[in-house]
Amino acid sequence: MLVKTFGSAVFGINATTITIEVDVTTGIKFMLVGLPDNAVKESQQRMESALRLNGYKWPRHKIIINMAPADIRKEGSAYDLPLAVGVLAASKQINHEKLSSFMFMGELSLDGKLQPIKGVLPIAINARKEGFEGLILPKQNAREAAVVDTLKVYGVESIKEVIDFLNDDAKLEQTIVDTRAEFMEKVNNFELDFADVKGQENVKRALEIAAAGGHNIILIGPPGSGKTMLAKRIPSVLPPFTLKEALETTKIHSVAGKIDKGTSLMTQRPFRSPHHTISDVALVGGGNYPQPGEISLAHNGVLFLDELPEFKRTVLEVMRQPLEDRNITISRAKFTVEYPASLMLVSSMNPCPCGFYNHPGKDCVCGPGMVQKYLNKISGPLLDRIDIHLEVVPVPFNKLAEMDASESSEAVRGRVMKARLLQETRFNNHNGIYSNAQMNSKQIREFVQLDAKGSELIKKAMDKLGLSARAYDRILKVSRTIADLENSDNVQPQHLSEAIHYRSLDRESWGG
Repeated sequence: MLVKTFGSAVFGINATTITIEVDVTTGIKFMLVGLPDNAVKESQQRMESALRLNGYKWPRHKIIINMAPADIRKEGSAYDLPLAVGVLAASKQINHEKLSSFMFMGELSLDGKLQPIKGVLPIAINARKEGFEGLILPKQNAREAAVVDTLKVYGVESIKEVIDFLNDDAKLEQTIVDTRAEFMEKVNNFELDFADVKGQENVKRALEIAAAGGHNIILIGPPGSGKTMLAKRIPSVLPPFTLKEALETTKIHSVAGKIDKGTSLMTQRPFRSPHHTISDVALVGGGNYPQPGEISLAHNGVLFLDELPEFKRTVLEVMRQPLEDRNITISRAKFTVEYPASLMLVSSMNPCPCGFYNHPGKDCVCGPGMVQKYLNKISGPLLDRIDIHLEVVPVPFNKLAEMDASESSEAVRGRVMKARLLQETRFNNHNGIYSNAQMNSKQIREFVQLDAKGSELIKKAMDKLGLSARAYDRILKVSRTIADLENSDNVQPQHLSEAIHYRSLDRESWGG
């Protein structure tokens, strides 16, 4: 008897329906075709044990299984459940009438229990798109899939529950999540707050500007000056997720298997902080079967690279294109996947190997040329793509000893959200543009109009600092954000002056 069950394969952050055709006929051979990988081929042993321990027989007949479309590689153990259900239905051990209405996914243990899988959210979105009535999958993944409305999601613990449901011997409990209510409940929960940081008002100001416009920023300062402490608090001042952004980000983390058990939807912007020993493939994504890298996992959030010069140069250079295009394309001989990478890059570094160049109280012990050599570990093209360069100095004792609380993240976030609202209105007719940092040259000319004084000011800065055309654009973007924070329609000379000030590493005198 021939029956069909349905599963799903994830490529990039999108899913494709897989039709599993099972034919049980006379003979004794087991054949699984349709380009399965080793994990899929090994499913026979898991299915045999799971069925036997739950009171069902593995058919002693010829079993032919085709996973269509046959030219797409099927990876992982998540096909165990639809394969096992297909074998049972084709051997007439269970009712097959409901199979066409549901999509099945799940890894089987030897005792028939279901193990959680990756990529559930794209699979659920695809199931709804393809018109399936419901999705049956491991209970640990049910809340994540239930984010997709108008699709019935059933979380099960074992294959026995699925069999009883298909035979009409029992009902399954539908998992329902009030996405909006849950999203609003958790969207403002932050452990870290700017109120904890003493002093560093100029740094907080720069971080506020970076958050308001989505600008990349690098912090340069001696050890212990608070660079990492400040960077970790940036998510607390970023605007809250929109539901669309939350869904898009959750899809990426779902594909990578980074969603916590029992979580339905990510409610806070990601903050990714990889160690400097990371490989270039781990950063941008890839592998034999491409997975999202740290750049994509930071989509709609923050990628924090601490001690930037310590990263391998090849690792840093692969970021140049994603920072400009805000997506990453991974190509293989037979296929290409594309992951979004619209992120805010925050990085920090010591000014020199010893860490005390320009320190107000300690002498730098580095030899001649060492400061510049250390800075040269970061290429000019990469520095060019960082909008704000800021020197951080240690906090004096009298500031540390103050008992008064600093300005809270909530207050800063309020100003950031007002600036983002102005940008949202400004870019209403420009698809894919949500912040000033994403403007292209044409939009800069349209939205950043300089008067004669402003034009003269930036001309002098270009000549004196030897800035590139990209740095020129970056200054204009930052000045537009500063104007937005002050609710100014036009970019004034003082806004330009502050934006130029944030190009520390472009000064000829920096680094000796």
